[in-house]
Amino acid sequence: MNISSEFPDVSLASLIPDIDRLAADAMAVWKVPGAALAIVQDGKVVLTGAYGQRDVEADLPVTPRTQFVICSITKSFTATAIALLHNEGLLDWTKPVRDYLPEFRLSDAVATERVTVRDLLSHQSGLPRHDWLHLPGDLAPSEMLPLMRHLELSRDIRAAWQYCNLCYNAAGLLIERVTGQSYEAFVRERLTNRLGMTVSFSLDELEAAQEPARPYKIDVDTRSPALRLPIRTTAAGAINTSVADLANWMRLHLGRGEFEGERLLPASLVDQLHAPLAPVGKSEFSEFGHWHYGLGLQSNTYQGERVVLHSGGWNGWGSLMTLVPDAGIGVVVLTNRSRNEVTSILTWYIIDRLRGREPVDWLSRFRRCATTSSLTFLPTRRCARKRVTGTQGRRMLCPLMRRTMPIPPMVLYRSASGTTRCTGRGAAWARRYRTGISRRSSRQRSSTSSIRTTCPSRSKPTATAISCTCPCPWSRW
Repeated sequence: MNISSEFPDVSLASLIPDIDRLAADAMAVWKVPGAALAIVQDGKVVLTGAYGQRDVEADLPVTPRTQFVICSITKSFTATAIALLHNEGLLDWTKPVRDYLPEFRLSDAVATERVTVRDLLSHQSGLPRHDWLHLPGDLAPSEMLPLMRHLELSRDIRAAWQYCNLCYNAAGLLIERVTGQSYEAFVRERLTNRLGMTVSFSLDELEAAQEPARPYKIDVDTRSPALRLPIRTTAAGAINTSVADLANWMRLHLGRGEFEGERLLPASLVDQLHAPLAPVGKSEFSEFGHWHYGLGLQSNTYQGERVVLHSGGWNGWGSLMTLVPDAGIGVVVLTNRSRNEVTSILTWYIIDRLRGREPVDWLSRFRRCATTSSLTFLPTRRCARKRVTGTQGRRMLCPLMRRTMPIPPMVLYRSASGTTRCTGRGAAWARRYRTGISRRSSRQRSSTSSIRTTCPSRSKPTATAISCTCPCPWSRW
């Protein structure tokens, strides 16, 4: 354990040992090797904590400066960068994307002309995830943009919220077009450098850092190093940083665009980033209200208070950043294990304690879910992998939503031994499909009301969109 408190008042001093115990218990249940957290209150970093190991094999400890992949928390950086450009008049986020990126095209001509920059940032383009396009990690961001014209829409624009990493990839390319800089250079120059943050944007940069964390995965009940899987949709989820650095990012948003006396963004624009735009769904837990998505951030109420947050999950990484704007509180938790409940357990416990409430026993709740659903669900996943060559078993139980969901392509095409492989059948299918997709004429494409495409090796359609939005293993796909 590595704890640092800049303002050790009585209430915080009593909180530290309780956080330590809870972190140890939760990490043991979910077999998380390492975790780090930071707490911001009233514009100050009041606590940073680190637990476990950033590299199990080398026995290297996590510290508040350990670098993690923050995954989809990156989207808050992309949306804030767009807000900067909107504020400076370099773009109008209510205008169509094609006004700034003429080569942007979707499969529907009307949607192509109507989708705005805000639609990209709020996941209301009508395009579902189609994550199979970027998951193999063999395409550059600019190479994905022309392929979007061949991807089937599942809804009309602004008719529904549908999480789409490819739309944030397009937003990153739009930033490059408007500014004449790379996405990475613009974010560094206009945001992270001014906040004193150390960030990077690739696995190569992460591994070259002074304190990089190593990713781990769980296969049934065995923990092992995770596959080295790069995130090519840079603007959607590729930023690497530490909790000590993310604390300054939370201070900027809690300060409504002001950081240490310097205003980076008008308060009104920060409010728009946080405002609910697209309805996502109702939580199954009574402590929460309805989920909404804003611009790069989600919003809800927790115990009657407004919260603004974003989680992140990737192969070997799990993260959660949560703001309570009206109370001036921010909590971020980063882990080096594929999405797990440690981030949520620590976050809501800390917020409950800081707000003077009796903490909800989230550890027991999530452990019960894991015992009754997830752990019995994992062997089913292994059986499903073995049946991959068959036509049956293509749907599995989502443990929290209590209903079956289509098997994501990356799970469907894992090897029979359970090892995640991007070079196996799934990646080969994705490459064959991407190669052949450009040859399909408009007459051959299905209607935009369909969310299914045809796998070239089968005559039967294969699901490519995941509609599950609960915090379970499916939501990261």
